[in-house]
Amino acid sequence: MHGFSATLKRAMSGSGPHDDRSMLIAVNRDDGLGGRLLAMANAKSLADRLGYRFGFTWNSRDITDQESHTVDVVGKIFSAAFIEKHWLGEKIKASDFGVLGGTAFTPSDLDAAARQGTLRGWICDDFDVLDFFRDDDAEPVRRSEALRAFGFSPAVRQALDAAGKCRFPGPMAALHLRSGDIVYGHHRRRLVFADKVIPSTLAKAIVSELSSRGLTTLLIGQDHATLDYLKAETGALRTDDFGAGDFRGEEALSAFFEMALMARCQQIHAGGSIYAAVASVMGDVPCVGASALFSKSRAAEIILEELRAHQSDYHPLEAAFGYQWTLLTLEDEISPARARELLEKAQMLDPRNDAYDLKMAAACFRDGDPASGEAILKSLMTSQSMARSKIPLPMMDILTDRLGGRLTMEKDFEVFFAAANAGHPYAMACSAYILLEVLGNRTSAVEMAARLVKTEPGNPIFRRIRRRVALGKKPKSGRMARAMWRLGRLRTSWL
Repeated sequence: MHGFSATLKRAMSGSGPHDDRSMLIAVNRDDGLGGRLLAMANAKSLADRLGYRFGFTWNSRDITDQESHTVDVVGKIFSAAFIEKHWLGEKIKASDFGVLGGTAFTPSDLDAAARQGTLRGWICDDFDVLDFFRDDDAEPVRRSEALRAFGFSPAVRQALDAAGKCRFPGPMAALHLRSGDIVYGHHRRRLVFADKVIPSTLAKAIVSELSSRGLTTLLIGQDHATLDYLKAETGALRTDDFGAGDFRGEEALSAFFEMALMARCQQIHAGGSIYAAVASVMGDVPCVGASALFSKSRAAEIILEELRAHQSDYHPLEAAFGYQWTLLTLEDEISPARARELLEKAQMLDPRNDAYDLKMAAACFRDGDPASGEAILKSLMTSQSMARSKIPLPMMDILTDRLGGRLTMEKDFEVFFAAANAGHPYAMACSAYILLEVLGNRTSAVEMAARLVKTEPGNPIFRRIRRRVALGKKPKSGRMARAMWRLGRLRTSWL
């Protein structure tokens, strides 16, 4: 584990005679277990097809506080031989590599780049990288063989073997009900991740539909109380029924066991779960969303029916997520008044979720009730300013954070701008920050912030927003640029 093979060292250092096939297809992700494994399956299968080397980075120390991810050390996941052959250490110098994904590429493109001798290889972190690979009429790249051929550690292999020996009662379909970081964690405030999860409030209907097709449902998820309830109500099976409890306390082993069980099912139903995607690759079985069984409008109708009848049977955040999923699914089709009804129900169950307040304010503006919208924004901004004087406030981060190219409140920006132009100051405060951070229009942002202060010259929150807007966007890189930005605070302190 403490070094690479001599050949791999030469490939990384650039020493020795140049050989096109010493080039690396490398994975350099630092997220959770599922994300790393999926990228590795892509990269290894591509490297095998092209005759290049495969390598991956991985932590040699436990990671326990990475946005709800826990990632064991490399030696607990992979065998010594696999590590010796393919492990590149904890990190690589990304500037020495090209990046695959985003644009089409062919084997000849990579060969030509290799002959130039300016790169050590390519980073292959994009989950969809194989969609951009073109190889004439050759067979599709097979990720399943690459993933199954990984050299896993004895403990991981034991978990995989245990799953393979389980006796199923008949044809099965897996239903992955992700919860942790999206339903219960901080990601629920960002709203853009709703499609990564099949709501637990839809599960009964899914189990019933699968049963009508002759399939027994295997429930996989993180909230044990919810899974116990669904099993009691539907007769679906849990991974604990097949021995998952034997791996309790060993998160990675439990994950491998459950992924291997899913891989043995005839189909997997999941949102955007990467664990489910890895299981799909592992077993070469289809992974489909809830829309494979119900249209989105029908699914939303089912969820609302379930909540009307059984809301108290679910954890409040599970129920709130049901309303959230329904709102985001139907948002373009329902009236602002209907949106407010759904938001009110979600807020009652999850009152600390600031995203609901922002969406409610937008719904009020859209519904011709600017006074209520302003009151919501004022209450939220004032309470957050009492806890944190620094701008941006948490609500502003929700407004402007970009995650995977998506924004929580993007559909509501025009509503905020319209309210701001109509003279509503708290909508102005939000709009000034959106103009700066999202649209990059510093001139308009400064003008909006100046108007804001004129409406209430004595409002300390508005003055802080004007100072922050005057600074411009904070540079994300460049030591000198960031230092100059911080110095700008002194120049704007008089505003």
